[in-house]
Amino acid sequence: MKVRGRALIYGDKIDTDVIIPAKYLVYTDPTVLGQHAMEPLDPDFPKKAKGAILVAGRAFGMGSSREQAALALKGAGVLAVVAESFARIFFRNAVNVGLPVLQVPGVRQKVTEGEEIEVDIEAGTVTKVATGEVIVGKPLRGLPLEILKAGGLLNYLKKA
Repeated sequence: MKVRGRALIYGDKIDTDVIIPAKYLVYTDPTVLGQHAMEPLDPDFPKKAKGAILVAGRAFGMGSSREQAALALKGAGVLAVVAESFARIFFRNAVNVGLPVLQVPGVRQKVTEGEEIEVDIEAGTVTKVATGEVIVGKPLRGLPLEILKAGGLLNYLKKA
């Protein structure tokens, strides 16, 4: 499972309150949520997110267990999230809504804003398209990979 897009770089400890502020939790439509994704940190995020790969530092998605955080990123058009580490609940929520996620230590220092990258979830790699440099992370395996391939948990369960 591969995705290719331009990198949007963010820092450490981006919590779910930043990914989607609580005042928008009344919405369930991913597109509406996506219009407010990352609003406190980067009000222009929705304009930049379509077709992008979000690259972040440590503890991405920490905080509350709101599923809307992953749904908002997907609704904004983010193709995948690559981070040095994830909060466990965000990671599983992303998989469940069909948003590819990959843990890659040190990735934020090796990728630059706007650079085109390819993420291979099964191989656990991020490739810098211009140079061919490969950054190795932790591949996704087993049930989480199967859920992602199905497009999320609901699609996976419909096929079961």
